[in-house]
Amino acid sequence: MILITNNCQDISFDEAVIYRAALAALASHNAEACEVSILLTDDAEVQALNRQYRNVDAPTDVLAFAMREGSDKELNSHLLGDLVLSIPTARCQATENDHSLELELAYLTVHGMLHLLGYDHQTAEEEAEMFERQEAILRLI
Repeated sequence: MILITNNCQDISFDEAVIYRAALAALASHNAEACEVSILLTDDAEVQALNRQYRNVDAPTDVLAFAMREGSDKELNSHLLGDLVLSIPTARCQATENDHSLELELAYLTVHGMLHLLGYDHQTAEEEAEMFERQEAILRLI
């Protein structure tokens, strides 16, 4: 199940793109039965969450809060986690990269979903694997 909450109604975009991107990431890992929530919000809320949970006092494009990490990871194995996307930051990045907001949101959703699924990009090898999977999923949608 994918639950999307849009707290950023002042910017127009096709929310279905986010749903399709999340579903494609789940399907690519045979994880369609997992639950994920996606919050679409503004820079101020993302900055507050980033400060509270990562000790980084700045907005960012996407935050991923995995439920399959730590000592309680086995309690609810069907709960994958939560994504938080900054719509204003995504819009700025779309403009900078000369593509649509929907494409940027699909990219950020897949990127965040891969973090929830256990991927990271701390090393060159991890980054190569994660970005290869990311591009493969984006090609599907």
